[in-house]
Amino acid sequence: MREKLKALTVGVNLNHQADFAEAMRELANLAAACDIEAVGEVTQNLSQINKAYYFGKGKIEEINLLLKEMNVDVIIFNDELSATQIRNLEEEFEHRVMDRTQLILDIFASRAKTREAQLQVEVALLKYMLPRIIGQRESLGRQGGGVGLKNRGAGETKLELDRRKIEEKITALNKELEALVGQRDIQRRQRRKSGLPLVSLVGYTNAGKSTIMNGLLSRAHQSLNKQVLEKDMLFATLDTSVRKIKLAGLQPFLLSDTVGFVDKLPHHLVKAFRSTLEEAAAADLLIHVVDVSSPHYQKQIEVTKRTLKEIGIDHIPVIYAFNKADLTNFEFPAIGNEGVYLSAKQGTGLYELIKQISRRIIHNQIRCEMLIPFDHGSLVSYLNDNANVLSASYENNGTKLTIECSANDYEKYQQYII
Repeated sequence: MREKLKALTVGVNLNHQADFAEAMRELANLAAACDIEAVGEVTQNLSQINKAYYFGKGKIEEINLLLKEMNVDVIIFNDELSATQIRNLEEEFEHRVMDRTQLILDIFASRAKTREAQLQVEVALLKYMLPRIIGQRESLGRQGGGVGLKNRGAGETKLELDRRKIEEKITALNKELEALVGQRDIQRRQRRKSGLPLVSLVGYTNAGKSTIMNGLLSRAHQSLNKQVLEKDMLFATLDTSVRKIKLAGLQPFLLSDTVGFVDKLPHHLVKAFRSTLEEAAAADLLIHVVDVSSPHYQKQIEVTKRTLKEIGIDHIPVIYAFNKADLTNFEFPAIGNEGVYLSAKQGTGLYELIKQISRRIIHNQIRCEMLIPFDHGSLVSYLNDNANVLSASYENNGTKLTIECSANDYEKYQQYII
């Protein structure tokens, strides 16, 4: 087992931000999610970022002294760095330099399981690298011998070749991604044909979306292989999962889990994961999962809202699931003005959440009675799975069902309505 990398985390507090300490704590957690241990922290208060070195010369000298005392493999910065800043800082410190964006990209690269997620991460990573090729390797020095275009240096030629290769690779990956996005769109349309409402879990990373999903699956008596990965770690899962939730006496619905959001989520990733997040865009209802035990949960709510707006899905109705209430003084399970207070880990409050979901999606349902001939037993099974069966009785010529079903099923099975 390889030894963990050790990191020094570095950040600039611009104009005395109130949540700066929380941002630095989150940076250390992001490092941990990438299997890097943060062993030290350096911060500086500034009114603006230094364009060449990120922070002042004095702080560089202070960090150099610190590096001589500490066994550090990498220096991680809390903001996205320019190519110039990366080159200058690596020259000054003679250590590997990473920024927050690269750290998140590395986490995503290690967690992506499906081909679509892997492609999305690779595109985002290449787009991040493109303007930062200069200084990535010492062999790519920009200056070379000779003058004029004919005799320009091999380093510069190599840079141009690398840029072209990256651009070609991005184009090829995007084409493959478009094909997968098309397949996902077909699957989405097929699900819509079932008439089942789609409910999507969204929220800040590590708020408990996967735990809520698994809790609902358990109540729906779904097999363990239908459950999704849950772990107390930032970005534990990236791939979108869609499962059907069917509980006795309640309207069945489809539930999707999406990638979590984080402050300063790289634009490359928001754009790259747009197709995955379209699962949420097609939802009839969003469950905004909030870690109410975090002292910064209000800020996390705003970050999620801002990201939803950025990807154009801020118009969908929302229920707030205030999770981890067992770690707070909030009363739970409880239904408040904005949402449900619960503890997904304890399984307390999930029923109240389901009732709220059912209440919000019930308006799409039509109540009716059907008489299904005995030789059409498969239709009875279908309605048990895809409608809310209120009562069932056996008549001389078939099974009589009182149900709440989708408009689609109501139209499709008109011949059985009595």
